[in-house]
Amino acid sequence: MKKTNFLNKLIKEGKLELVEPSEEVKKAYIKKSESNMGSAKILLNSNKLEESISLVYYSMYHLLTALLFKIGIKSENHLASIVLLKRLFNQNNNEILTAKRERIDKQYYINFSITKEEVKDAIKKADIFNSEISDFISKLTNERIQEYRKTFKEIIN
Repeated sequence: MKKTNFLNKLIKEGKLELVEPSEEVKKAYIKKSESNMGSAKILLNSNKLEESISLVYYSMYHLLTALLFKIGIKSENHLASIVLLKRLFNQNNNEILTAKRERIDKQYYINFSITKEEVKDAIKKADIFNSEISDFISKLTNERIQEYRKTFKEIIN
């Protein structure tokens, strides 16, 4: 399967690996996520829309990274993390994929337009996504963590 080959390639490169679960690292990424969202809202109010949309995505991505570290998965690849959200946790990854595309478009290209309403909508969707992921993290038991670690090993083997 194509996605499995992609993940296996990252494992061979040392960019995706099973590590010890870390509450400390999880908490640090949650803090980063919250800071990014706060900054995105400040930038929106200052009409810095391009910069705001980037931080909306990073808020979502850092919360996803927190989830992975809660399980004990270190991922240095954004797409791999997003794939794992769907494949390992069976969570909808459409919103974060859209946010990633928007961030790339606005960060790297110049031929785009963006409105304040579009950024407000992105923030709203990110707030919902972040709330759902936070809730998911809070409900993880040690037993479920072990099951996810086992499933991750099966996916990459």
